[in-house]
Amino acid sequence: MNETLKRTISGAVYIALLLTSILFSTESFIILFGIFLIITIYEYSNLVNLNKIFSILFGTLLYSSIVLVSHYQKQTILFINNLFKTDINSEINIQQLDVVLLAITLVVSIKCILFLFYDSVQKVSISSKYLYLLGYITLPFVFIVKISFGTNDYNPKIILGLFILIWTNDTFAYLVGKSMGKHKLFERVSPKKTIEGFLGGVVFAAFAGFLISKLYIQPKPDFSSKSILIWTIIALIVSVFGTIGDLIESKFKRISGVKDSGSIMPGHGGILDRLDSVIFVAPIIFLFYQILYYVS
Repeated sequence: MNETLKRTISGAVYIALLLTSILFSTESFIILFGIFLIITIYEYSNLVNLNKIFSILFGTLLYSSIVLVSHYQKQTILFINNLFKTDINSEINIQQLDVVLLAITLVVSIKCILFLFYDSVQKVSISSKYLYLLGYITLPFVFIVKISFGTNDYNPKIILGLFILIWTNDTFAYLVGKSMGKHKLFERVSPKKTIEGFLGGVVFAAFAGFLISKLYIQPKPDFSSKSILIWTIIALIVSVFGTIGDLIESKFKRISGVKDSGSIMPGHGGILDRLDSVIFVAPIIFLFYQILYYVS
């Protein structure tokens, strides 16, 4: 089969699966990203030579328990009471849990950025591998779920808007870079990325943020400039931190000596290759939403 056709078919299947799960129900969205997490952990474990079974069990249990506690707390407590004949009636402070998880993730994100810029680092220690498994892989999936709930109930528009921005940034960074790119952005890690491509991605992502806020998020006559500002900032966050996330994954692949994290998507590589931007961006977007909530 033609390589371009393979890439088109696998990409279409991925997008259809993503859109269907996000729009169908909260549960289908959570389950799909749980499956994505398992595949991502498998691919990451291959890249850094970690025990796959332990890593998958650790990541899956952590993801499941946090999601259950965060969004199905009452149902979970009732299930435990019925299963073990207990009478648990205490409620976990979700906000405190979020602060702890976000702090861990941001610390690991900073470590990832330092790892990206340290040329002398050509191998990863065992302790760092497990730290990245926690804060670079697993917890970002938790925050993908959390930002889809906004400040209240599940809102598929938020997560779809985020993916649209990432796809827009990636697409136009590639197109502008290919047609106009002359100055390398980070050649020792990703030789094909250019400064011109990065700026092109930023501009088109910002425009996409404007369209999302006006036509999709709040398509009303009394549409306010506040929504435009919010989604423009989100577009800038996606462009900057999504690019950094892409570069960090490229650093892991370069050290491992492989082109792709996996081969589950013909023509595209692995799930980590597809989600490297969103998993690095998600905790930052969650932090931004929390700042907005408390300021307002």
